[in-house]
Amino acid sequence: MPAKLLDGNLLSRQIRTEIATASAILSAKGTKPGLAVILIGENPASEIYVRNKVKACEEANIRSRLIRLPATISESDLLDHIHALNTNPDIHGILVQLPLPAQIDSFKVIESIDPMKDVDGFHVANAGALMTGKPLFKPCTPYGCMKLLESIDYPIRGARAVIVGASNIVGKPMAMLLLQAGATITICNSKTKDIGAHTREADILVVATGIPKMITANMVKPGAVVIDVGINRLADGKLCGDVDFDEVKYVAGWISPVPGGVGPMTITMLLQNTLEAANHFHQ
Repeated sequence: MPAKLLDGNLLSRQIRTEIATASAILSAKGTKPGLAVILIGENPASEIYVRNKVKACEEANIRSRLIRLPATISESDLLDHIHALNTNPDIHGILVQLPLPAQIDSFKVIESIDPMKDVDGFHVANAGALMTGKPLFKPCTPYGCMKLLESIDYPIRGARAVIVGASNIVGKPMAMLLLQAGATITICNSKTKDIGAHTREADILVVATGIPKMITANMVKPGAVVIDVGINRLADGKLCGDVDFDEVKYVAGWISPVPGGVGPMTITMLLQNTLEAANHFHQ
C-alpha cells in the first residue's frame, strides 16, 4: 500500500489563509507587514523562487518590494541597500536571494541584516537563539518540515530522526528543531560511512543533499515518515527530489512529494516569519 502524502500545497493554502486574515487585522491597526526581496543577477532558478514569493505575499496581504540589482554590484553597494532597508519602518522582513555572485561574501551580507528583520532565520544571532531553543525566527524550510509533521500529529518525542545533509540552511537547524521536540537525532553528511545503516533506523527521515534520488527503498525503514527537501531538474526537464519517490512510497508510511511537498511550505513559513516580524514592530 503506497505511503500517505505529506501534501505541502494543501497545508500551505490553509496556513496562508490564516496569515492573510492576521495580516489584514494588523494592517487595520496601522502596520501592514512588509517584505523586501533582493535579487541579484539573472539566475533562472532564483527568478522563479522570487516570483513565487512575491505572488505569495500579494495573496497573504503582505506588502512586497522586489529590488533587482546587477550581478556586477559591489559588496559595499549591496550592504548600503540592506542598511537602508534595516532603517525603513515599512519593511519588516529582508530576504537576500541566494546564491550570490562570487565577489560578494554571503556571510557578511547575512550578518548585515537586522536580526529583527532576518525572516530567513540565517543571522548568527537567530542561529544562536535556535541553539538555546528560543529563536526569534525559525529558518523557513525546517520550520515548514516541522509544520508537515505537526499536520499529521506525528509523535516526535522519543522518535529516531535521521537527517541527511548538514547545511546551515536546512540540516543543522532541522536537527535543532527536532531535538527540541524530543527526538533522538543523527546527522549524516558527505563523509558518513554507510548512510543506509543510519537511514534504515529512522522513524523520521529528512533528506537535503541536492543529489537526485539518492535515497532508495532499501535505505528506508518500513512505515517511516520521509521528508524530501531536495528539488532537482533532470535531463528530460522533469523535477525530482533527493528521494526515489516511486520506489520509497511503497516502503514509507508518509512521504512528501517533489514538487508539492516542502517547497510551498518554505514560502509559507517565510510569510509567517514576516507576519511575526511585523507583530514585533507593532508591539
